[in-house]
Amino acid sequence: MTTAAWICLLSPLAGAVAITLLGTRIPRREAGYLATLSVAVSAVAAAVAFFAALGRGGEEREAETTAWTWLTAGELDFGLTLLVDPLSILMMLIVAGVGSLIVGYSIGYMDGDDEERRFFVYMALFVFSMLLLVLAGNFLILLAGWGLVGLCSYLLIGFHHERPSAIAAAKKAFVMNAVGDAAMALALFLLIYESGTLDYLRSFERVGELGSTTATLVALGLLGGAVAKSAQIPLHTWLPDAMEGPTPVSALIHAATMVTAGVYLIVRTHPIFEASVGIQELAAGLGAITLLVAGLIALVQTDIKRVIAYSTMSQIGYMFLGAGIGAYANGMFHLMTHAFFKALLFLGAGIVIHALVGEQDIRKMGGLRGLMPKTFVAMLIGAGALAALPPLSGFFSKDSILASALAREDGFGYVLYAVGLAGALLTAMYTFRMIFVVFLGEPSAFVREHHHAHQGKEGPFSMTAPVAVLAVLAVIGGWIQIAGTGWHPLADFLDPVVAVEREHLALVEPTVTQDYVTAALSVALSLAGIALAWLIYGARRREAPRQPFLQRVLERKFYCDEAYDFAFYRPAAATARGWTRWIEGPLIGGSIAGLAGGTRELGRGLSEAQTGFLRTYALAIASGLAVLALVFVSVRL
Repeated sequence: MTTAAWICLLSPLAGAVAITLLGTRIPRREAGYLATLSVAVSAVAAAVAFFAALGRGGEEREAETTAWTWLTAGELDFGLTLLVDPLSILMMLIVAGVGSLIVGYSIGYMDGDDEERRFFVYMALFVFSMLLLVLAGNFLILLAGWGLVGLCSYLLIGFHHERPSAIAAAKKAFVMNAVGDAAMALALFLLIYESGTLDYLRSFERVGELGSTTATLVALGLLGGAVAKSAQIPLHTWLPDAMEGPTPVSALIHAATMVTAGVYLIVRTHPIFEASVGIQELAAGLGAITLLVAGLIALVQTDIKRVIAYSTMSQIGYMFLGAGIGAYANGMFHLMTHAFFKALLFLGAGIVIHALVGEQDIRKMGGLRGLMPKTFVAMLIGAGALAALPPLSGFFSKDSILASALAREDGFGYVLYAVGLAGALLTAMYTFRMIFVVFLGEPSAFVREHHHAHQGKEGPFSMTAPVAVLAVLAVIGGWIQIAGTGWHPLADFLDPVVAVEREHLALVEPTVTQDYVTAALSVALSLAGIALAWLIYGARRREAPRQPFLQRVLERKFYCDEAYDFAFYRPAAATARGWTRWIEGPLIGGSIAGLAGGTRELGRGLSEAQTGFLRTYALAIASGLAVLALVFVSVRL
């Protein structure tokens, strides 16, 4: 099991290093094959680790392995340690499995790009970084993986560095994540100082020894890191702009890496959050707010990738909600199914964009169902799973989170439940708005002029095959756990890691009635959302009711960017200009300029004294001796 984990971790790194060292000696397309192979080997190793864990029971499914130890000081061990347990194995399967499909898809999507080799190095490195994060056995390695994921996202979002918008989006993602990273790092330093260890398991055992204030501060810092990485309110504004990267990058960030890291962090460190219930409930509340706000904003987006991006924010909100109420297994279940249908939607959108020579504005699309029937079916499956329609995967995973909120049976749980149901209505509306506008009706003038087929097909095999696999997974992925039937193998698999004291969190298991009521309400609201989308955007193409103020607020994304610009950027820029004008210029720059000028003047004066006449030098020496003699005589008197 541990050997498979090491292979899983190091294989993408080996692929990235090999492509880098080979340089131009490896053809661009072969670089894609090598990167795909390295990630596919990682996926196979993850599957081997999974089946090895299935053959064991309970605590035997947990193993630590250390490659080397850099430093030992008391109980502090600074080393490369991996923790292989059901939670990390599940994440390995998602990251490497879905990641291999996305990297393979990139072979066709990036074909002909001058920087293919660099792209595939970044992609393989991204997968390695995420695997390092989820396999970390201590907080030091977690922090290393956390930082590498942020670096890789910066490199990939800004991959098209000739575009100013891409560079701005990359910097924005880096800065926003750095805020959360700093909060998380401070929390880890405090935790290590108080617990005296870097190791997960030992620090979790000592959580009870932390004071309430310390536990709250640590949990709050961890939540800050999770919120930034998973693009939850208030550190969410970077994610829509991240669509400046190539479509496979968007799929990898949203489905298998990056944004799932925050959910994983909360679940991995749940003993710390349980020691500060208020912070854990704050996580649930932030998730609920995010899923609602993101759903509203998605209703007015016109970029096909941004619609899907806001759906990611919304669905991650459901996962935060689940983790925040202690339904960890349900949150991870939704993380898994979400990876399937979100990757499917992004890659399907990529085929559409590829066929329309890079166009992403849905207002220029329409009538693609007849031209791209297979892509339409795939996108329809992904949309149905996102809208939680039975029997697709999202139906089983999202409803399990809502039922857990209802089972909480207190005011906070009811609020979360109501917000989650409202999110189901919004999800169906914006998702099927996209489907109806892009695929139904007659082909637009833009489509008729620019649509092109790839050798008579909807796309090359390297692009269509991963989409087909993900479509199948989006259909059957949720069947692994069915609420109300007693069939919950995923929860049983994760139970050794995420088992909690239910009473401590005011959480009880949903009853069969609660499961069925939740499923009925969720499906009804989803169907209502689809019906509304059809009435407004379907074949009859009625205009949406005009609400100028609301439209403007949603299009401006609740003015979050403007608020941050006013509160942070402008004061920082004004302060920098003030320091430059009043401090750096006159004091620092002026003193340096004065010193340089004085030195030049002194040199100029000395140079004028150098006449070259012996009598001048003799007079100077004699004058100096006379002055010295006068001084000595004066002292003696």
